[in-house]
Amino acid sequence: MPLRPAKCYKLLKKPPYTRKDYIGGIPQPKITKFVMGNVEGNFDVVVKLVAIEACQVRHNALEAARVIGHKYLSKYVGDTNYLFIIRTYPHHVLRENKMMAFAGADRLQDGMRLAFGRPIGTAARIHEGTVIAEIRIPEKFVDQAKEAMRRILSKIGVKAEVVIEKLSKGSS
Repeated sequence: MPLRPAKCYKLLKKPPYTRKDYIGGIPQPKITKFVMGNVEGNFDVVVKLVAIEACQVRHNALEAARVIGHKYLSKYVGDTNYLFIIRTYPHHVLRENKMMAFAGADRLQDGMRLAFGRPIGTAARIHEGTVIAEIRIPEKFVDQAKEAMRRILSKIGVKAEVVIEKLSKGSS
């Protein structure tokens, strides 16, 4: 069975590597917008995606989840009827010691000598109970928000649950 590409970076094995002042060549995170929809809306319900396990989510997975969630909500709910927020930010810098794979590569590379790795991207470190994303929405669109969260969850690849909470009128 072949490994999935994100499987290598999913576990929280090492300490966070976040000091971007000292690290050169970090690619920009692909996720650019964290808040979408109607910011000034008055909503009844908040639907949250809460992590059950601790893991890392790469920045391109967060961007894919944002795109699919925003597209579904704008199509089936309308742009003025929701507020969609991504709550996690990819701070952790991922490194990789790239190896060459062609004839004669053993004479050109150092193997595991000085194998610290070069930055290849960023990831959000998610712990158990962390809110990954939330959708604020009127009560009549709760089913659409749950479907959007299901689609978001399929892109992130984390064990998580969807939590639905009523909002008091003063907390939108």
